[in-house]
Amino acid sequence: MKKFAIIFLSFFILCCSADNDEPIKQVSVKLNFTHNWGGTALDADDFNKFDFENQESNVLSIERLRYLISRINLIKSNNDTIKFEGYKLVVLDSLGDGLIHELPETISEGTYNLSFTFGFDDNDNISGNYPDLNTANWNVHAEKPGGYHFLQLDGKFKDTTDVQYPYEFHAIKAYDAATDSLKDTSFKLNLGSVSLTNNATIEIKMDLSEWFKNPHAWDLTERSTDLMMNFDAQLDMSDNGKNVFRLGGITQ
Repeated sequence: MKKFAIIFLSFFILCCSADNDEPIKQVSVKLNFTHNWGGTALDADDFNKFDFENQESNVLSIERLRYLISRINLIKSNNDTIKFEGYKLVVLDSLGDGLIHELPETISEGTYNLSFTFGFDDNDNISGNYPDLNTANWNVHAEKPGGYHFLQLDGKFKDTTDVQYPYEFHAIKAYDAATDSLKDTSFKLNLGSVSLTNNATIEIKMDLSEWFKNPHAWDLTERSTDLMMNFDAQLDMSDNGKNVFRLGGITQ
């Protein structure tokens, strides 16, 4: 009996060692940015149509949508963080190829929290530093605040007499010319937990209605253009932006 126990124990240890030697699967991850208005899907085919109404009853169209994300992180339960270099300029257009961002390296399968920064923080927001963004005319041309855009959301809205006016909802670093003060209006978002067992595409949903809604109800008849140098408007955009993104489905 004692001999049998020793043989069994040796077999158990051997099996455990074999299991521990199994390689950890490496998986690739893509982010897929989708867009909606209050839950109704939206794409470039919906451009130039007065199909949207914000909380202040402004009827509006969308003609352009571009925004920047950076500092994408996947965070393990023990707070070990995988930091990915680079950034993504998301562009909603008829081609649809500006909506996918593949992370530049594979990772071990497992469960992570997904986070990223909307825009560039002060460490990254350096004028002229990114040739591809310069080519895309994404830089802020004014000497102050300088740096780069975070968001360009453009279109038209109708007043109460049905007259159309343009709006340019552009987010950048906030600058107060009266006090010559600057404020970083980028923000970091933690979208929640993702479980990755195979190569995966993670949906990140932007609800455009939230830009005009929460916590600051936005009346385009009062604030529609010349917002880049409007310090208070930039702060309010940053506040509203924190409610725009949600984690969507995961395809594996």
